[in-house]
Order: sequence, then C-alpha cells, then structure tokens
Amino acid sequence: MTEKYRLKLEYDKILNMLKDCAVSDMGKARCLETLPADNIKDVSRLQQETDEALNVIAYTGGNPMTPFDDVSEYLKLAQVGSVLSMKALLKIAGALSAARSVRRSLITEREDTPILSEMASRIATDRSLEEEITSAIISEDEMSDHASPELYDIRRHIRQVNDRVREKLNGFIHSSAMQKYLMDSIITVRNGRYVIPVKAEYRQQVPGLVHDQSGSGSTVFIEPISVVEAGNELKELMLKEQREIQRILRDFTLRIAPEASLIKSSLDIMANLDQLFARAFLARSMNANPPKINDRGVVRLKEARHPLLDPLKVVPLTIWLGEDFTTLVITGPNTGGKTVTLKTVGLLTLMAQAGMHIPAAYGSEVAVFDEVFADIGDEQSIEQSLSTFSSHMTNIVQILDSVSERSLVLFDELGAGTDPTEGAALAMSILETLLRRRVRTLATTHYSELKAFALNTIGVENASVEFDVESLRPTYRLSIGVPGKSNAFEISRKLGLSPEIISDASERLSRDQIRFEDVIANAEYHRAIAEKERVLAEEAHRETMRIRAEAEKEKKQLESQREEMLKKSKEDAKKLLKKAQTEAETIISELKKARNASGLKEHELHEMRKRLQDGIDEMGEGLAAARPQGGTRPEALKPGDRVFLEKLGTDATVLTAPDAKGDMSVQAGSMKLKANIKEVLLSAAKPAENAKKSRYEPKKPSGSSIQISQRRGEMELDLRGMTVEEALNEMGLFIDGARLNSIKNFSIIHGKGTGTLRSAVQNELKHIPDVKEFRLGRYGEGEDGVTIVTLK
Repeated sequence: MTEKYRLKLEYDKILNMLKDCAVSDMGKARCLETLPADNIKDVSRLQQETDEALNVIAYTGGNPMTPFDDVSEYLKLAQVGSVLSMKALLKIAGALSAARSVRRSLITEREDTPILSEMASRIATDRSLEEEITSAIISEDEMSDHASPELYDIRRHIRQVNDRVREKLNGFIHSSAMQKYLMDSIITVRNGRYVIPVKAEYRQQVPGLVHDQSGSGSTVFIEPISVVEAGNELKELMLKEQREIQRILRDFTLRIAPEASLIKSSLDIMANLDQLFARAFLARSMNANPPKINDRGVVRLKEARHPLLDPLKVVPLTIWLGEDFTTLVITGPNTGGKTVTLKTVGLLTLMAQAGMHIPAAYGSEVAVFDEVFADIGDEQSIEQSLSTFSSHMTNIVQILDSVSERSLVLFDELGAGTDPTEGAALAMSILETLLRRRVRTLATTHYSELKAFALNTIGVENASVEFDVESLRPTYRLSIGVPGKSNAFEISRKLGLSPEIISDASERLSRDQIRFEDVIANAEYHRAIAEKERVLAEEAHRETMRIRAEAEKEKKQLESQREEMLKKSKEDAKKLLKKAQTEAETIISELKKARNASGLKEHELHEMRKRLQDGIDEMGEGLAAARPQGGTRPEALKPGDRVFLEKLGTDATVLTAPDAKGDMSVQAGSMKLKANIKEVLLSAAKPAENAKKSRYEPKKPSGSSIQISQRRGEMELDLRGMTVEEALNEMGLFIDGARLNSIKNFSIIHGKGTGTLRSAVQNELKHIPDVKEFRLGRYGEGEDGVTIVTLK
C-alpha cells in the first residue's frame, strides 16, 4: 500500500504506538516496518497470531518475551574468522538465553496457540554454550579466573609475584635510610611496572630503572633494581594471561561460527514474536477487539473509536458500507466529525489488515482491500503553483488511474475549492464513475446537489453528522440514511443576525431548494423521535434483563439453600446412624458377656446379631419419616407412652419414666435407646394392645456392671500384652464391629513369643461362623506375629 495514503491516515503514529509495546530493538524496528497485508489468507493468519498472543498473555499474566540485542554483526564477524570480544560473546549469550526463555514459554501442550508453538519450535538454543560463556566472562572487560585451568594458574602466579614485589617495595619505602630520598612513601605503577617516587636530586642514590617523571621534573619514578627481575617476570605472566584470554575467546568464536546462521534465523523469529506480542499489548491498551475479516468489500464498524483520540472523550461511531450500497455521502457542519469518520474507517482498515485488533465492539467487520486511497487535507503548493482545488484534483486523477474494485476510496470535501455548481457536478461525476466500477467510496461534502444525488441513485446512501442548534455544537454522532440539513439560517439567528436579513436570504432560495431542506428537516425530526424511542426501548430492555437477572439470582440462592438443607439433613442422618451403630456395638458387648455368663450358643448369638441389624435397618428407615404435625412437648411421661424422637425422626415407646435429669429409656422398633424428655414430642400414634417386646434382651451377669464399648470397625487389632481371656473378648468385640462396618479383611497382631496367644486366637477363629478364612502373615505383613482374617 502506498506510503502517501498511509501517512494521510496517520498510520505511522499507530506504528510508533506499536513500537513502544515491543521489548527489543529488533522488535521495535520490526514494528515500524509493519505493513498491511492485501489478501484474506495473510490477514486472517495475522489476526489469529494476535489472538494467540493475547491468550498467552492472559494465561501467563505477562509478556513471555525478554529483551535481547541484535547480534547479527557479531555473527558475521565470527563467520569471517574474527575473534569476538568479551562484549560480543556476552551479547550472544544473552540472545541465546532469551531464545531459550521464549521457546520454553511458548512450546506447551495448549491447543489454542498452534501458530506461536510452531514459530517457537524453530528457535535454536544452545544452553551449554550460553552457560559456558556467562560463567567464563564476568563483564565486557573482565574474564573469570575459572575460564580455564591455565588462566587460573597464570593468575595465581601473578598474584604471588605481585605480593613478592610489593613486599620488597614496602620494605624499601619504610626504610629509615631511604625516607629522605623519597618524595612520598607510596608504591605506584608506571607503564605496567611497580615504581616509587624519588626526589630528582637523589636519583643517583636509588639504583634502578626510571620509568617516568613528574611534569615539574622534581620527581622521578624508579623501579628499584632489586625488583626489576620480579617485574620482568610479572610482565611475562601478564602477556601469557592476555594470550590465554585470546585463546579462550577464539575457542568460543569457533564454536559460534558454525551456528551463526541458525542463531540469526532464531533472532528473526524472536523479532517477529516481539512485534506479534506488541500487537497484543497494543490491543489491550486500546481495549480493542478482533474484527471479522471478509473479501466481499463489506465494512461494518460498531461503536468504533479513532485510536489517536482521547478514549474518554471520543464519540463512538457505527458505520457500514458494501452491501446495500457501495458509496456513502456524508454531510454536516464543519468540525462536526466528518473527516474523523473518514480517517477512522481508513485507519481501522489498515490496522486490521496489518494484524492489529481494532478499537470497536465485538462483531465489527472489515474487508481486505488492495489499497486504501485517501484525499484528505489541504495539499496546496506555492512552489508548484497548485491551488487547493488543483492539488485535490491532481490527487483524484492519480486515484482514478490506480483504483480497482478491491479498493477503498476516501474523499474529504469532494469538489471543494472551486465554483460550487461546477464542483458539485464534478463530484457527482466522480462518484458515478466509482459507483459503476463498484469501488467502495466514502465522501464528505457540503453540497446539497450531492445529497439529492445520493437520494436518487441506487448504490449511493446519505449520512450525516448531527449538530445541536441550541448549543451551537456538533454531537459527533453519525446517522446513516439521513442527509445533513443545512443549519446556516438557524445558526445565524442564534448568533443574533437580523431577522430581516435571514428572511431576505430565505426568499432568495428557490422553491425546490426550500422544499428539499424541508424534507430533510422532516426526516431528521422523525429520525430523532425514532432514536429517542430506540433509546427508551433499550433502557426498558436493560431493565427487564436486570430484573430477570435478579430473579435468576434469587432462584439460584433458593436452590443453593435447599441443597444446603438437604446436605445438612443427610449429614444429620449419617450422624444418627453412626450413633445407632455405636449403641449396637455396646449391645454386642453385652451379648458377648451374657454369652460367657449364661453359656449362650454361638448360633443363638448369630441370630441375635441378625435381629440387631434388623433393628438398625428399621431405625435407618425411620430417618425418612416425617415429623408429626401438631406434636407437643410432654411435661411428664410414664412407661407405655408413645413419643416422637426428633433426632431420629421416628416413633418410640417409653420403657422407663424420666429421672431427675429427664433421661429415660425408649424402644424404637427392636432398638432400646436412651433419650431425654426435652428431645421428644407426644406422638399421635397409639401403642398396640400387645406391644412388640424386644426380640432379645441380654442377661446381665450377676453382680457385675456392663461396660459400654465405643470400638468401631478398624483394619488392625493389637492384642499384645493381654491375657488369653482378655484377648479373646477383645477379638470378639472387634469382629462384631468389623461385620457391622462391612470390613471384610483385617489383621490381628498377637506377636510371636511362645505361641500361646496365637494358638488361642486361631482356635477361637475356627469356631466363629462369620470367619471365612485366616492365615499367618507373609513377609512384610508381620509373618508369624500376625494373623490375617477374612470375613464372609
């Protein structure tokens, strides 16, 4: 696309904004070189790249690009055999580090960044070379002692010789015999040699080599003869140090040279990525959105904003072109926003074709044009003897010679600068020519003839920018389908022009002109009414949506509360069942003791366990029972009364009268429970004449009290340290708990010892019907000290 037209639309200012979003010099340069693509495939790919970059930024929370230097010149030097400096090597290592960082950030398993992942996969890295350079070179003019063993050894010797020389010189300058010869008691360096300042008149008293003298000649700098040999050795070591440094630099250069082309290619990719992420950050700063792209010449911008205007002050515009009409004629007052409208359409088109998102609402659509022509602004030239009209016409001629069906043409004040009648005629002819060639055209004008032309020509549409006559200010709002009304008389009247003059001016207008202005005024009046009604309808719609949203929110809150209540009810039910299981275990404990005391048979005990489980099942079913309606809190109860247990949600029969604390025994189904009078309500259900008795009531051993066990089913039972009788009782309780908790496999730890406890445990297991099988532990399970049990 031609640079002249890009400059007219201020595309260069957008590129400067884009440049500020890049992090590297190469990326900034690439931003300034960004040009719009002219085919839909390339534009769609550019837009997808920007989308992917925004996805990465949203996912990582920052820019994956890191600053890097353009090391292209250093790579060329390495290829031609020059030895690279420490500065060059450090910059190359920095570029390799940046390349590795970018590659690591962009090559992921995410599926929404295929283009960026593919670009990153072509970036070459060499972490080994990068880290060797950064560990060997400390700064642009300093190499580490550990760059090579040879360098370390040379510098160690340099330090030793230095120390030896300084030690001799210190002894020399602190000698009382030498104090009168010295200008100052210091050691300094001249020409790379250690020297002392000696008064010129005592030059012969201090044997050694003179390396320098002061400007006044009063001081000579002498290297004492006693340190000359050490100084020579030091000089040789320093030369060796420089040779070793050059060798190390040469080795690094030789390693870089074969990879120079690959590194250069990676730098190009990184510069492109930097420009790509700059587009994404520019979109974020503009609050821009991705446009739809088409090759049908259709432009549909919604709530579009000129990117160079203050976003807090700019009035968004909605404009469309290319479907029902291909030419749009915009009229309205000066400073009303006509030129801004042209520039907004042209600039946003260029931005979209360059892969940038545009400051417009979602759903905006932009066509791909082969060129955007713009005749905007005053190009009169004194040197070329061109008037305003001539300069415009020269530009228009060039446009008409170059335009195609895939072009977008923008005319500002078409036909202006000459006789209005001739200018209007030329303007209509130019628009007619572009219309026949199906060129998308936007033109601004003040000519009434062009308004009529747009009304009477198929494929041409009127548009206008509004003007508030009351405040004498433009509103900057664009209305398509309505030509702009001339407000010259109204504005003049507001400004105080004599009514007689205005009336006389009106009479000079032709009847057709007056009728045309009246038609426009009438259309504008009805359009304004329709706009107000549309605004009211939108407000009503928004209010309806707000009320609906609040209703949905309240509905969700009610559903959430209901879910919470159901969840709480289920949790309460689980707690009650758990409590019932605990009480069942205490009954099992009593059954066990009753069996030991009364000689109860094992099959009878098994039957009682079954009945006990039936009672637990009945209690579980009772949890779903509804709370009785109209139940009252009893003041006193006696055995036989029917009550409703609130916590369990079921009816029960009172077995014992409440004690002083209100505690009593009740029977719910086959289960005997403890309850408090404050936890029950009087039940409407009457007890049966022959109330069902407990299916089993364990006998208490005479003279003993039953201890309530709180054991629950566990996966391991440790019997070590117990007597055989204690262990067998504990095992019986444990097995009962395991069965109630549906635990099929567990371990019994009895230890190895003498084997007495193990034999008693296994002998007892043989006589328990619930036991399917048992075995000794294997290696890793405890071996002979553990018995593994499986229940039926």
